[in-house]
Amino acid sequence: MVTGDTTRQPPPQPAPQDESPSSWRTRLSALGPGLLMASAAIGGSHLVSSTQAGALYGWQLVGLLLLVNLMKYPFFRFGPQYTVEAGHSLVEGYARKGGVYLWVFFALCAVSSVISTAGVGLLCASILAYVLPWQISVPWLATAVMLSVWAILLAGRYRALDALTKVIMITLAVGTVVTTVLAFTKGAQADPGFVSPSPWSWASLPFLIALMGWMPAPIEISALNSLWISAKQRLVRTSPRDVLFDFNVGYAASAILALFFLAMGALVQHGTGVEVATQGGAYITQLIDMYGSTIGDWVAPIVALIAFACMYGTTITVVDGYARASAESVRLLRGAPEMTRPALIVWTSGIALVGLLIIILMSAQLATMLRFAMISAFLTAPVFAWLNFTLVRDREDLSPVLRWLSYAGLVFLAGFTLLFLAAEAGIVG
Repeated sequence: MVTGDTTRQPPPQPAPQDESPSSWRTRLSALGPGLLMASAAIGGSHLVSSTQAGALYGWQLVGLLLLVNLMKYPFFRFGPQYTVEAGHSLVEGYARKGGVYLWVFFALCAVSSVISTAGVGLLCASILAYVLPWQISVPWLATAVMLSVWAILLAGRYRALDALTKVIMITLAVGTVVTTVLAFTKGAQADPGFVSPSPWSWASLPFLIALMGWMPAPIEISALNSLWISAKQRLVRTSPRDVLFDFNVGYAASAILALFFLAMGALVQHGTGVEVATQGGAYITQLIDMYGSTIGDWVAPIVALIAFACMYGTTITVVDGYARASAESVRLLRGAPEMTRPALIVWTSGIALVGLLIIILMSAQLATMLRFAMISAFLTAPVFAWLNFTLVRDREDLSPVLRWLSYAGLVFLAGFTLLFLAAEAGIVG
């Protein structure tokens, strides 16, 4: 049983690793968890927030987009780094630090799980509403999505769908890059003399916080990634260098694609006089139409299907990952020897059901719910970042660059969080 002792313990000793030399062959064989994390990241933050940022403010938020990816980088990196060096997941690391650490993670993870599930489920259902030729309400489509996700995970077919999701993500990435290049050749579509509004105002702060909340993903996804790495390490022993290569490839791909999505909005929609739909579901239609206006109307249905598959895979990844993290937390709190299949089924079912209920109960306020999901992800980011940093801060081999970047990231995340809370309370602005 995990106790509430929060006495600082010595940093974990690195677990024995395979000392075989790293090569391109071993690096390619290590690809998997990092790309899976990228698949979970390239969803609402890219399809909606990044493109909206370009459509509303042109190129002005490129710096902020790059900065938030940099400031979050060490806290995501600590997931794979700690897992391969310590020989166990971040969640178990929290438990070894003390019961308070694990309880904090579990409480926030349980809340984030249903909020994030509702957010990605909403986007998935909104895209499906665009694809289908029949008029079906989003809550009914969300019900169908969640039921199918639940059935797939309980049937144990996730591995096959994971491989398909990676193919779909690559296809979406290639399509986005090609479309953006074509948009560059046509030039910006802004009306002559159009003056871009400034994003640096108190009124724009909620949008900026939402943009950063899911960029590239909520930080607790690092714990989910850690569990996926632990599972793969039990099957194929991979060197720390190759595991970090997998992570860096996925993280860099996510950040670069965010820039391409922002460029699409800046080139095709910014300054054209077309009002940008700030509602997540409504904006999906505008996003797909941007592809059609750049390449041709024939491509819109194809992009819509690919975008749906992308968000469907993200929904499965989110439900599966949060269920594993929650079930593992409960196992450690109870002192059980291992996570059981029935426990994972209970958490999978509960997260999918509560996420669906949130969508149905807030069907008249779906845009508000999605924005709330993104903002809440940022407000909890300093806590998850601090939890990850506490696991590695005492290690002598932690590079000075990562150490100081971590301190800068904590100040950045906590500073913006306090600024937003102060603005909401009317203290500033």
